[in-house]
Amino acid sequence: MAVHTLLATQTIHADLDEAWRFFSDPRNLARITPKELGFEIRTKDLPAAIYEGLMITYTVRPLLGIPVTWLSEITHVEERSSFIDEQRVGPYRVWHHEHRFRELGPSQVEVTDRVTYVLPFGPLGSLLHGVLVKPQLNKIFAYRDKIITEIFGR
Repeated sequence: MAVHTLLATQTIHADLDEAWRFFSDPRNLARITPKELGFEIRTKDLPAAIYEGLMITYTVRPLLGIPVTWLSEITHVEERSSFIDEQRVGPYRVWHHEHRFRELGPSQVEVTDRVTYVLPFGPLGSLLHGVLVKPQLNKIFAYRDKIITEIFGR
């Protein structure tokens, strides 16, 4: 079983409160996800801010337009500092996503994502990682970087 890690860091032009408000609002995830993934939040009446135990259901179409249900649980929240979401149902065997925020100055925040994931399908999953999964995740996080820069600036 191969365990993979994706690390993405960017600095945005915002104060810590503003950054936290944006990233801790689960409704903003659709704004920073590429349209071609067909991402749709299925959970009704989402709160304006995450909390530990919050369960969020999505539909995503990562391959050939085939819809996949994804259920995430917010497992840890440290206000204005970090939160973790973990997949409970979805395309990965394991998906653990840490979001960290660090104030660099009066109007600069470093945003770091660390995703630890394991693919299904044993050796076939390992083969698909280099050919399909890793490039797609890199593309998703590059898109996210672009959109977040448009929203906040660098």
